[in-house]
Amino acid sequence: MGQRAVIYCRVSTADQSCVRHKDELKRFAERAGYEVSGIFMETGSGVRVDRAERRKVMALAQAREIDAILVTELSRWGRSTIDLISTLQELESYRVSLIAMNGDDVRPGDATWADAGGGSGRDCRVRAGSDQRAGEVRSGCCQGTREGSRPTERRAAEI
Repeated sequence: MGQRAVIYCRVSTADQSCVRHKDELKRFAERAGYEVSGIFMETGSGVRVDRAERRKVMALAQAREIDAILVTELSRWGRSTIDLISTLQELESYRVSLIAMNGDDVRPGDATWADAGGGSGRDCRVRAGSDQRAGEVRSGCCQGTREGSRPTERRAAEI
């Protein structure tokens, strides 16, 4: 059995559609071996943090009913850097990954993360994309390891 995941899609305006995102994420989940237990779609500004469908996803994460949340890109989860950092930290405490299909890379402990105010001294990365093998998504800080660190030349060859 693969990891339990939900798909989260958000568009900003009513003249846009989540259908393409949903279909892409379903294919991504299948290739990566995720067991999709739900699909959550909503229309609304990414700046707003009180979105109903996102709250439902966070409740599943808190209840440990999922292992991962799949999005097309991090901006679909939220547009506010402060909110993104806050929810990533909250998800980390639940041991739930936020995986961006487009390859967005979030690494607490990196200089850019620390500059944004989220440095924790640990390396935690959310990554996915065509340059890594499917399923090669790590969250080192959640596992108490350095699995999330940048690949060494040896590890890069394995990936």
